[in-house]
Amino acid sequence: MSTSFSGHCLCGAVSFEARGPSLWVAHCHCRRCQRAHGAAFVTWVGWTTAQVTWQDPQQALHWYLAEATGAERGFCRQCGSPMAFRSPRYPGELHLARALFDGPLDRPPESHAFHAFHVDWVHVAEVLPVDEDPPEAS
Repeated sequence: MSTSFSGHCLCGAVSFEARGPSLWVAHCHCRRCQRAHGAAFVTWVGWTTAQVTWQDPQQALHWYLAEATGAERGFCRQCGSPMAFRSPRYPGELHLARALFDGPLDRPPESHAFHAFHVDWVHVAEVLPVDEDPPEAS
């Protein structure tokens, strides 16, 4: 398996390369991820910031800052693709949306984060460990 993984936004204006191994892969069910992605949950891949290189010649990558938490969400300002997440809660980490990668990764999803916030209209059949973070952490 390759130790270099690439991906890009919907329009291709922003791309990235992540050099493995990844730290983890998890489905996040927190309310902020649900709203930012318009989805029941988001599958994130954790990397150290040093492992990820951005290719952004048009300077389309924009970071939205949630002032209440200090967390930032990176998205392409041309096509709107949500791409990345970074937070003081996870210093030195950069989380990239799994669906943006071009191919297989070095690991499958390993857990459900913030499962206490899962929606009742989606049922995931896979059996993974569940992290029931308290509401104030979302």
